[in-house]
Amino acid sequence: MSVNEAIPEHSYQNKSLNPRITWEGCSVLLDINDGDRLVFARLTHASRLKIGNKNYSLQPLIGCPYGSLFQVESGEGGPILARVSPAIEGNNLEAESDSQTTDVSKDNRALVDNNTAQSLTGEDIDEMRRQGASGDEIVKALIANSATFEKKTQFSQEKYKLKKQKKYAPKVLLRRPYARSICEAYFKKHPDRTGFMRVDTLSLLLSMANVTAHANVLVVDKVGGLVTGAVAERLGGTGYVCNTYRGVAPYPTDIIRIFNLSDEISRRIVHASLADLCTSQTGASTSEDGVDQACNIRSQSNLSNELLQEEIPCTSSVQSVGVEGAGVSSDDGNMEITPEKVGSPVIKPCKAPKAGEKAPLEVVNSWKENGFSSLIIAAPEMDPWSIIKDILPLLSFSASFAVYHQYAQPLATCMHNLQVEKLAIGLQISEPWLREYQVLPSRTHPHMQMSAFGGYILSGTRICSNDQMHS
Repeated sequence: MSVNEAIPEHSYQNKSLNPRITWEGCSVLLDINDGDRLVFARLTHASRLKIGNKNYSLQPLIGCPYGSLFQVESGEGGPILARVSPAIEGNNLEAESDSQTTDVSKDNRALVDNNTAQSLTGEDIDEMRRQGASGDEIVKALIANSATFEKKTQFSQEKYKLKKQKKYAPKVLLRRPYARSICEAYFKKHPDRTGFMRVDTLSLLLSMANVTAHANVLVVDKVGGLVTGAVAERLGGTGYVCNTYRGVAPYPTDIIRIFNLSDEISRRIVHASLADLCTSQTGASTSEDGVDQACNIRSQSNLSNELLQEEIPCTSSVQSVGVEGAGVSSDDGNMEITPEKVGSPVIKPCKAPKAGEKAPLEVVNSWKENGFSSLIIAAPEMDPWSIIKDILPLLSFSASFAVYHQYAQPLATCMHNLQVEKLAIGLQISEPWLREYQVLPSRTHPHMQMSAFGGYILSGTRICSNDQMHS
């Protein structure tokens, strides 16, 4: 089934009205039980989310604002996802905590975990479910029938409640998929697919490359399209983001489909091979020996990224998206969205490209004449110097560039070569560092399992060398 058959045409028009509210056919990030699972889904009437051993329809999520909280409740046709109010829930928790007296002398040393403290059996819980009891009622019954709950400390009690709530009353937070949330989700579940790029690294990469409105950004994206989508999101429909590549086929950018980019922004995402960008404006053939030697074209097989070339599954069940958060699920077989064709803001009128379409000849010639204003390279599997020495001449003078790599040594070698050949100034290698804190009453401390590594970024500014001035 094609996208046009699965999703009405007016669904795409709704996203221009209020992008803070979901519509049929949009991509969402589902946060299940406060980060236990992160799942990307495409909202359709046939989409399903598997929690535990049951499938739940995602239709109630359509038309709700991002940030809405849903909980599994009993419905006429079985368990459904019903929207709940976080404010009311928070007031109840405050009321319960106020009614409890905290005993500072209480501890858990006398408690023995021998599975005899709970008098409520599994048959009793099943009977409560058949009678229509909600998840919160089951959790309260478990607490009332626990012989050791009152003997636990306040922290242990909260931990017990949270554990039972996740099992019997799971909750789903509807999050908006944008650069930060997408990067966080992939870094938590599949960091290898995005080159182990952390969210603070992505933010620093965009800032050091001076990605601003109306910029023409040249990108070498071998992290699945995460950088390309983040750049397009920041441009907001102005300028262009051009994906360049060596060989005959562009690098996979499947993650762009998760961004709910409008047609105006999608038309600003194009691709052009390095051979096309290196050729002269006279239309010389890219197969000439001089051009191939100048651009150092490598074979596509040597540069293929096996992890990123995997096609994201697109089925009607969210559970089929590999491990949680692996991709987007939908009821259609091909999720490629073809935006409306309108005029492109260049001197000569031409057809505006869709997201990932080949760059028009007029735009390419403009880049050859004026150069790009920014450059971002995120290709951990490639040697930075081998690619930047061919791409750097495509930038305009005083243009900023930033190169991401997992390790410091390849960037140090690249930095040394740039200094020796006097191609750039202001060179520096930065190591982003992020510490995440747990903020709770009387127990605020850094996370025990936080990430200690975020890769390295080489940044600088292209200059005009003496040889180029004399020529």
